[in-house]
Amino acid sequence: MARERPEPVQVVKQRRDAALNALVSGVPYMTYLGVRFDRRGDELTALLPFDEKLIGNPFLPAIHGGVTAAFLEITAMITLSWSYLWPEIESGALDPDTFSAGSLPRLPKTIDFTVDYLRSGLPRDAYARARVTRSGRRYASVHAQAWQDNRDRPIAQATAHFLMPRDG
Repeated sequence: MARERPEPVQVVKQRRDAALNALVSGVPYMTYLGVRFDRRGDELTALLPFDEKLIGNPFLPAIHGGVTAAFLEITAMITLSWSYLWPEIESGALDPDTFSAGSLPRLPKTIDFTVDYLRSGLPRDAYARARVTRSGRRYASVHAQAWQDNRDRPIAQATAHFLMPRDG
């Protein structure tokens, strides 16, 4: 009996990248901030490219605390969504082309969000990663951390709880 041939790696990578880009571009505020994601396998790193519009305190200058919080929340939400959509993306059951047509999967809803501001965000690019600490059918908990030049010196960290979207 002949075994089914696996898909070419480029096809799989294109499907992953198309799904991630559609997910991110489907939220206008992410586009406004310029947030992008770098994907390595199933791990995501968020990038917030520096822009003058992000400055909250021009005397320091420092990135606005609301931008920092939004960046962490975006990172947590997209990482959580990516974790539960991953099996469907990998199997090909979820077609990223349908995302472009406007039928995005429903994103988790924020229940609560707590930010610890650890140091000022300087006028430069920022990065963030999130880790899903608990994910069930109805509820999920995620921890996110943002840094700039040195990952061991975060500028902020957050804990978020989300209501998971229901199927259908």
